Amino acid sequence: MTATPRADAQAPAGAPAEPSVDRTADRTAQIVSPDPDERTRDRVLSAVLERGPVSAAELGDGLGFTPAAMRRHLDALSQDGLIEVKRSRASATGAGRPARRYVLSQRGQAKMGNDYLDIATAALAQLGAAAGPSAIKEFARTRFSGMEERYRPIVEAAGPDLEARARALAAALTTDGFVGSTKTVGLPQGRGARSVPRARPVMLSVQLCQGHCPIQGLASAFPAFCEQETGVFARLLGVDVRRLSTLAAGGHVCTTHIPLGRTTAVPPPGTPDASGPAALPDDPAAAAPGTPATLSIHQQGRP
Repeated sequence: MTATPRADAQAPAGAPAEPSVDRTADRTAQIVSPDPDERTRDRVLSAVLERGPVSAAELGDGLGFTPAAMRRHLDALSQDGLIEVKRSRASATGAGRPARRYVLSQRGQAKMGNDYLDIATAALAQLGAAAGPSAIKEFARTRFSGMEERYRPIVEAAGPDLEARARALAAALTTDGFVGSTKTVGLPQGRGARSVPRARPVMLSVQLCQGHCPIQGLASAFPAFCEQETGVFARLLGVDVRRLSTLAAGGHVCTTHIPLGRTTAVPPPGTPDASGPAALPDDPAAAAPGTPATLSIHQQGRP
């Protein structure tokens, strides 16, 4: 009967000694050790959180990755829904090809955790308890004063046209991760003129929208942040503006109403009463172009 060799039998004389390896432990370590790519993508995700909105080139330079490696990791994070691409113009005029910049998605924010929000909220609550609500308002004012200082030359470069200034402001907000956009609303001059018996004033406005708010959690707890931001918009644009909705209050987007004043819809020649008597000066429907518009209850955000 042939004896079965023992696992701990010594190797024949002269044979090289085989190193002692715990193969079970080695296999376990391979299973539980994080994937190198996963660890790298956590680094990329942290960099996007700290620097976003940030371009792939800026991330690659900061992390020491080649452009190809950087694109591969960003594509993987995008497919996992952890980051989003925000396109922004290189200048306030909108010239040039939109740049691809990356920010964390809501899912990415959840993955990274919101400990900072709890800490900041607790700190501001303690500040308010110690120094009163005015201290929180002053804190918010100081935070947004930097935004106003940075945005002013951008908005001023757009010239005196209010719509152009609003677009410049939206572009600056997008660069800072607020995802800004504008839309002109109202009845342009001449549209629907055949349905009116005589000239009448109509109101035009721009709606400035922000699809993302980096401080939404703080603004939900402390409305002074939204109030101070609205004040910055009014001063930059030089007109009184009104907030219609905010993400902090549960809206799908932050919307700011920017009045452009009144214009006049004039019926074309031949329309009955087109040459009729002018409205009396005290007729509220005959306000001169440029007269500040009276906002409806809906436009003021009131119930």
